[in-house]
Amino acid sequence: MADPREQTVVDYFRRSRESFDRAAGERELIAATVAIADRIIATLRAGGKVLLAGNGGSAADAQHIAAELVGRFVTDRAPLAAIALTTDTSALTAIGNDYSFEEIFARQLRALGRKGDVFIAISTSGRSPNILAALKAARELGIVTAGFTGAKGIHLRALCDLAIFAPSDETALIQQLHIAALHAICSLVEQAFVGAPHRK
Repeated sequence: MADPREQTVVDYFRRSRESFDRAAGERELIAATVAIADRIIATLRAGGKVLLAGNGGSAADAQHIAAELVGRFVTDRAPLAAIALTTDTSALTAIGNDYSFEEIFARQLRALGRKGDVFIAISTSGRSPNILAALKAARELGIVTAGFTGAKGIHLRALCDLAIFAPSDETALIQQLHIAALHAICSLVEQAFVGAPHRK
């Protein structure tokens, strides 16, 4: 290649492909993805909601997936109840200022979450203190916990009813695997609600 930067792009694409191939071969990861979708479907049918949180790029993923559920993923259907806990800047800054940054999601969960809801916690490292605090709060409230982390995210395991462990140690690749798994979940959830009546 004339431009050596092109090889950098090719190498990144190859690492991405390899990480997706590993994920596609992990039966436990695939089964967890389906199980999370099933839990969300049951929660929504029962009148509950999905709450999502993460930091940085994972915050963007939380907002992205909430939008896919409230809006639509591919097919028109009734809107589904989902809230990203990363979007209310007044709540985030007030809680962070008056309590601590560690409490920014846990306190919102205590205010908005109800028993039987689903909390999707996204942390590539699995060590984010505010995510771990939120998972603990969700457990206390009887909220179903679904964690998304990387291969070494063992800190989340004990706090999650269901978990996706992306088979990579590279943050960017973990994030790509997370959004792919979350999109797959959106697809399964949407299929369950296509044709359901819209609320007037």
